[in-house]
Amino acid sequence: MRYTKSAYDAAEQIMQDRLRKAEEERAERIEEIRQKLPEVYSLFMSMRSVGYGMLSVIGSGVGREDARAKMKALREQNESTRETVRGMLRSFGYPEDYLEYHYFCSTCSDRGYKEGKRCGCMEKLLKEQSIRELNKNCSIKLHDFSEFDLNFYRGIKQEGYDVMSKMEMIYRYCVDYSMDFREDSPSMLFYGKTGLGKTFLSSCIAKYLIEQGYTVFFGSIIKFFRQLEDEQFGRKEGNSFEIISDADLVILDDLGSEFKTSFTESKLYEILNERMNSGKPVIVSTNIDVTELDKKYNERIVSRLVSFTTVEFMGNDIRQEIRRLGR
Repeated sequence: MRYTKSAYDAAEQIMQDRLRKAEEERAERIEEIRQKLPEVYSLFMSMRSVGYGMLSVIGSGVGREDARAKMKALREQNESTRETVRGMLRSFGYPEDYLEYHYFCSTCSDRGYKEGKRCGCMEKLLKEQSIRELNKNCSIKLHDFSEFDLNFYRGIKQEGYDVMSKMEMIYRYCVDYSMDFREDSPSMLFYGKTGLGKTFLSSCIAKYLIEQGYTVFFGSIIKFFRQLEDEQFGRKEGNSFEIISDADLVILDDLGSEFKTSFTESKLYEILNERMNSGKPVIVSTNIDVTELDKKYNERIVSRLVSFTTVEFMGNDIRQEIRRLGR
């Protein structure tokens, strides 16, 4: 997958910080043992001398068989000393690997690459940084579930429903969805008139999952399609479509607000179809009633949207109520 230079730079910086941290923390542990357990420190340092001895054998020009025998003896000596050091550390109440490097990633030792290939930890960072770049362009503020105020729905009756009770059920469902989230969680379609809390609860889900370490793309569908068009026609670098295809969760806000073209329609279908085929969830919010979707979108798109778990939001426009109250 292609990534932007800024995503590479950010990922490389994180890898460098991880490596520096591992080196600094090890140096601190070695210094602690030097001061508290000098006999252990002395044995530990003797392993370094053996290491230098190995290097001298390599550069000594002795015959291959002699060099092989000396290297074997030095390795056995080193391993014996290492086991002794580990045992002494245990006897003094320390972890046996206390003097070793504690890398964030043991596969690549926080280098980002192993045997010339990109490590999985580096790939994960690149995806995270790419999603972060995309989300920077999102003007939607992330919220906590604790900020959701059910009082805005109090006393409202619609279509035979007590709206506050219905919205409390939706709120609980969104909380449970977030807490029980898996990469194969169901997709959802939030629909209802403007200002009922669809974007707000979507942002709560996004914030919670991001804090749990999931990769979440959350953005206005208008801005996302604009980004795709800019990349398509060379006005910007990046590969946003592939990036969100790999995200754990994609949240597309305000479906129906985009200017409909053959490009936006084909990309919307590709996104929905790609996510469904890969078993990864997407949350779509729209002001369009489910029964009206076929008036704006083709049959292929509508069939995918209505296969989602549909969640109808009810109530009065909360934004207008907030303005009325001066909050």
